[in-house]
Amino acid sequence: MAQGLAGVVSVGRLAVIVNTADDFELWGLHISPDLDTVMYTLAGVANPVTGWGVAGDSHATLEALNRYGEDIWFSLGDKDLATHILRTQALGRGESLDQVTNRLAGALGISTTLLPMTNDPVATRIHSGDEILDFQEYFVARRQQDVVDAVSFVGIVEGRPAPGVKDALADATVIVVCPSNPIVSIGPILALPGVCNAIQASDAVKIGVSPIIGGKALKGPADRMLTSLGHEASALGVARIYRDLIDLLVIDEIDRELVEPIRNLGLEVHVSQTVMGDRQDRERFARDLLTAAQRLRSHA
Repeated sequence: MAQGLAGVVSVGRLAVIVNTADDFELWGLHISPDLDTVMYTLAGVANPVTGWGVAGDSHATLEALNRYGEDIWFSLGDKDLATHILRTQALGRGESLDQVTNRLAGALGISTTLLPMTNDPVATRIHSGDEILDFQEYFVARRQQDVVDAVSFVGIVEGRPAPGVKDALADATVIVVCPSNPIVSIGPILALPGVCNAIQASDAVKIGVSPIIGGKALKGPADRMLTSLGHEASALGVARIYRDLIDLLVIDEIDRELVEPIRNLGLEVHVSQTVMGDRQDRERFARDLLTAAQRLRSHA
């Protein structure tokens, strides 16, 4: 979604606010999985098969670590490691996460403003039965097999939006809640003190894009997580989560029968082909989304 918008929005007019509650430390390196995935995608260097990491990357360092007896449960390519090394070095000498993110993104030729949600340490915890799991342990090491009974964000109350986040929301003409997991990708951003208030106070058209299509997530555990946490795994369930935050929900053509139930929540609905393939297809959807936003604004 971010790549599609970057292809159709004027240079300097797009800011992407990214979840950092997935960040963790491995082998002494500060890793920001969501930031890196968005950064590599916007730079056009993301692995098209996995959706994360760098295309064509090698794994010689990981293989060497394995020979030393290290558990290589988290895959880091050699080019990917360069990002983590430079980020860790910069943070160690006192740079903030937003500063180093801006510098790395600029070096990759990205004109979009890429903003970590916060510079403060925030960590997602997955509660499953009697266990409390670090997010990457749940998501990668245990392959999302645990039933999610609750989700918490350590440090969220003390966290503050990174510089630029509130300004981006205040200055926006359109705010898009992208089709990511509402609980663990969008949820931490909205849980930061001041973010929801900034969105609600903005004059922008506020649009959500459902990540659930025909009752299923295209990838990841969002559908199972919604169900285990008491939500309906559907576009209607997503609408209920975002109903106080957005003006319009974009749903896939397959969910057309949910238009009226969603409208009954007080939201406008736009039906589109939301499954995105290559860059051209992503830009097609971005144009459609922005046209819906313009239509809604003209009718306001």
